[in-house]
Order: sequence, then C-alpha cells, then structure tokens
Amino acid sequence: MHLYAHISSLISDFFSDELKLEIESSKFQFTPTKKEFDGDYTLVVFPLVRHMKKKPEECGEIIGQYLLERSDYVEAFNVVKGFLNLSLSTTFWRESLELVSDPEKLTYPDTNKGKLVLEYSSPNTNKPLHLGHIRNILIGWSMYRILQRVGYEVIKTQIVNDRGVAICKSMLAWKKFAGGETPESSGKKGDHLIGEYYVTFDKALKEEYEQWQTGAEAEKIFREKNDGKIDRNAFFKKWKNEYFNEKSQLGAEVRQMLRDWEDGDPNVIALWEKMNAWVYAGFDETYAGLGVDFDKTYFESDTYKLGKDIVEEGLQKGIFYKMEDGSIWVDLSDSGMDQKLLLRSDGTSVYITQDLGTARIRYEDYKMGSMVYVVGNEQDYHFQVLFEVLKLLGEPYADGLLHLSYGMVDLPTGKMKSREGTVVDADDLMAEVVEIAAANVEDRGAMDELSEEERREAIRRIGMGALKFQLLKVNPKKRMVFNPEESVDLQGHTGPYIQNAYVRILSVLRKAGDFDQDHLSTQDYFRISGDERELIQMLLSYREVIERAAGEFDPAHLAGFSYQLARAYHRFYHDHQIIRAESEAARNFRLKLSVAVAAALEDSLSLLGIAMPVRM
Repeated sequence: MHLYAHISSLISDFFSDELKLEIESSKFQFTPTKKEFDGDYTLVVFPLVRHMKKKPEECGEIIGQYLLERSDYVEAFNVVKGFLNLSLSTTFWRESLELVSDPEKLTYPDTNKGKLVLEYSSPNTNKPLHLGHIRNILIGWSMYRILQRVGYEVIKTQIVNDRGVAICKSMLAWKKFAGGETPESSGKKGDHLIGEYYVTFDKALKEEYEQWQTGAEAEKIFREKNDGKIDRNAFFKKWKNEYFNEKSQLGAEVRQMLRDWEDGDPNVIALWEKMNAWVYAGFDETYAGLGVDFDKTYFESDTYKLGKDIVEEGLQKGIFYKMEDGSIWVDLSDSGMDQKLLLRSDGTSVYITQDLGTARIRYEDYKMGSMVYVVGNEQDYHFQVLFEVLKLLGEPYADGLLHLSYGMVDLPTGKMKSREGTVVDADDLMAEVVEIAAANVEDRGAMDELSEEERREAIRRIGMGALKFQLLKVNPKKRMVFNPEESVDLQGHTGPYIQNAYVRILSVLRKAGDFDQDHLSTQDYFRISGDERELIQMLLSYREVIERAAGEFDPAHLAGFSYQLARAYHRFYHDHQIIRAESEAARNFRLKLSVAVAAALEDSLSLLGIAMPVRM
C-alpha cells in the first residue's frame, strides 16, 4: 500500500536523522483505526519504544508531530497509549482513489515465483462427483487463480483413481447384475450409472454377510474371538471388513479381479476400459458445469507401476524392509509415526505406492519447486507418511510439498455415505441451486428486459455463484454444513448478495450515461465522508488480502473481503446520492469510487471462480 511505504519512509528518516539509527520498515505496524477512535490509520508504537527510550505516549507524540510537519497526507493525529492514530487529508483520499480506479493496480507486476503443481479433484472411477468433491474442486481452482495472481506458474493436475478394490467392486457388480445396461440404453450419465453399481455391490455384500452371520462358521468365530462376552450384533458390525477380506465370496471375486487386472487379463482390461470411458465422459460434463479444467491428468493405472519400482529401489537401499510374508514396509518411528505398508505380500500396491510414482512422474514432467495436494483431512496421516517417505528417498522436491487439508461437508440432515447412496450428487446439486435462483428471479421480475439466452446465463451465474461462495467462504480446515436454500439469500452472507452490489453499480453507471472516468475531476471535492473513506481503505487493502489468501492457502480471505466490500457499498449507496450528488465534484468522486468497487468485486469473485451477472 502506498501510504504504508510513504509513512514508513518518513519514520525511517526520523530515526536516521534524529537518532542516527537504521530501523527496518518491518518494525512499523499499521492497521485501519478502530471506529471508536478518531483517525484513519493507526501506527503501533510499542515496537519502537526501546529505540527511542521513552514512554509509548511520548514516542507517539514525537513521531506524530514529525509526520504532521513533513507529510501532505497527515492532517492530524492523536495518541492513545501506544497507538498513534493518523487522520489523513483529502489529498491522500483523492490520490488513493486514482490509484484504485486503475484496474491494472488490482493485478501484480510480472513476477516469477517458480513452478507449482496443484492437485485437486482426483476422483475415483467407481462413483460420480459429489458435494465433497465440489468443495475440493472449488478450493483447488480458486487457489490456482490466487497463486497464479501472486506470481506462480501453476500446473493444474488431477490423479484419477482408476484402479484398485473400489473400482473392481463396481466392475464386478456391473458384470453380475447390469444385464448389459449402458449410459445410452439407460439415459444416465456414465458416472451416475457406475456409481449405482457401486451401491449395488455394497447391498449385495450386506445381504451375503447377513446370511453368513446365521451360519455355524460365524457362530464359531464369534465364540473364539469374544468367548461370547460381547453383544453378537456389535461384534459383527465391527467384523465386516474382516469378513470381506477373509470369508466373503464377493470379496474373493473382487480380489481375484484386481489380480487379473494387474496381470493384464484382456477380458478384465476391456471391461475396465469400457466402464472408465463412461465415467470420464460424465466427469468432463460436471467439470464443464463448474467451469474448471486441468493442464494434466494422471492415472493411477500408470503411476502405480513406477511406484512399485520406487519401493523396490528403497528396499535395495535399505530404506524399506521386507516381512516374512513378502510384504514391504517402512519404519517411520523415528519421525513419530509407525510402520507403513508400501507393497502387499501378493505384490499388489496400496494407495501410497501409486502416490510415490505420481510424485516422481510430476517432477520429471515439470521440475516444479512446490507441489500442493488438495485432499480432505481424513487423509492427514497419509500425507504425513507420504512426505516423510519421499524425504527418506531423497527426492529433490521433497521439501516443497504441502497437503492443503480441508474439512468435510455435511448436509443439514447429517453425513454423506457413498456406499449407501446417501451422497449429494454434484450434478443434482448444481441443478438445484440454479433452480432456486430461477425461482427467486421469477418472484422479483428483475430480468424482464433480457433475452431468454441472457436470462438463462444470468440465472446460471447467480446459482453457481451461490454454490461456490457458500463452499469457499469457510476456512478450508473447518468442517461445514451446506444448505442450498441459504446459499442464494440476497440479504445474507452469500454470493448473490455480492453479485447484487455489483449489479447495483452497473445500474448506477447506466443511469449516469457516457463518461470518461479518467477525465472526471475530483479536485474540488473536499468533504469526503467516512463511508467513502472506508471503501477506499478496503480497496487499498485488496492486494494484501490476495497475498494473505495465497500465503495461508485460504480462499476464505477473499470471500470475506468481497462480502465486506459489498456490504460497505450497499450502505454507502443507501446513505449518499451519486447521480444527484450535491456537486459535480462529489458526483465525479462517487462515480469513480463506484467503478473501482465494481472492479474489485468482479476481480475478487473471479479469483473464487465466480462470474458476475449483469442483471438480478
């Protein structure tokens, strides 16, 4: 911010000229002045006290007087304990408005912070994308826009989990129960169709398990493991995974299918390729609806092979060890973790195996300095292990890894469960918020002037803006509840509320007629109101907000900024005349201010992946 640089330079001059000291500008801490005190910006004096060897109040008085005498920006000051509150001149506010009125000031100069690979989405091919995926995707896409803005060359990637036990469950269920059903014959999206057979498998397994529990073998296991001391239902509820791995006929068929796939069985591979193709077509349609894309897609069916080779390398170097059954492990106890399986005894890989391969392939492709994984917090431990293993292997990128961990999304009715078919499908959710937005528009009758195509696009932007903002306004680390009805509230902390402020400004500018904002004179406007100063302060802080969002990997900072800016503009609009202002200078100032606010609102929401409508 140019004010901070200006004042910091003067304070540095003070210490250099008066006290013969060189003080780093980082020692000068500024914040907007709290509303209960007089002033616009506050300098925190406490860090300077030891250099001046005076009481905080005296230090504030001395520095304040020095600034008052030497800066055209400072017109008054007061000191409250260790805080120097500066009141700024109309010269500062007019110059600041010129600064924020230039759209180029909202962007960064050309900088190069290096290459950063960003992984997000990364779905399984056994089910469609759901609400949890949407949060992942939106966080990833927004961080791509934000990191790109601050100077990174960002490579957007996903790793498609297209192999493994879960995928084989869907494949086996389709083979057993589908009767040849296809997306074309059923009229369903391919990912939806395959997801239904994933649920079908779980139901079939449950039926098989319930029948097995009534038999003599189940009774024998129950007696042997528990001596009949715990509730039978409680035991078998917990023993479901062991049943799948040790006793289930369906489980045995799934494991055999996975082995056949890894052995290259042509019939299994053909089925796998056919079903995956259906899913990819469905994913692409959903991604298009969300307005996101990828620079590179990796597939676990490719990367797991390299992962196996890396595990063998680590074994030969003595980094990993082999158990008697042939499985390969790593001991991470020195790093506060435990032993981790890297390769099963039958030679099949686990999740971390392919993650090792994927990481190395990405480095070979891009030679990136950083790699960020957008993955839910249920995988926190997995990534701690992955990063530690990569360090043990001496991978050159191992120090630049970050897990952008985010909390799960619940519904007002509770948790979602994929296997039980209780998830909220991404496509259905997008359609629902757009439908709610359309109903709101019908009630208001605000788009009657638009063509049918323009109207549909505006409604889509409102609905998708509601969905995206609601999922991004919460710190990624926090678990959240998503309510579609609340997300489209024009009066709430929502995307449509911010879009409405932007549309309101467009309406003001249309009513103002043609004007050239570069030639709107504001020199005779002296009575700049508190509301106007607040808006300019917020605009001046915009770049810092972007930097904070990038540094903390948290798009919620931008969501909070855009909401507060929209709220401040709604209040300003309500309390001040713009087109019919008290003078031409006031009119010009407020028009320029409105243009600047609109540009910041549009830009900040674009960094969240949200487009603005022109009518609401």
